[in-house]
Amino acid sequence: MKEYQAVIYQESMLGTLMLGQSKVDPDKLSRFLNEHARQGWRVITMEREQRRMLLVSSREAFLIVMERDRP
Repeated sequence: MKEYQAVIYQESMLGTLMLGQSKVDPDKLSRFLNEHARQGWRVITMEREQRRMLLVSSREAFLIVMERDRP
């Protein structure tokens, strides 16, 4: 039996407020994915999007769907 998890990964609001726009740091995203992989999660799909923030800026985010065998 499988279980699934949907996660929205995005950078902090501070970078967006200071720069007006924020992109996901690939090193931080890799650490996030590797931590979940150690827990048995596998990425099924990942969708990139720009999320509006405070009507004047946006930040990059990823919707990540993962699965693992239920323990």
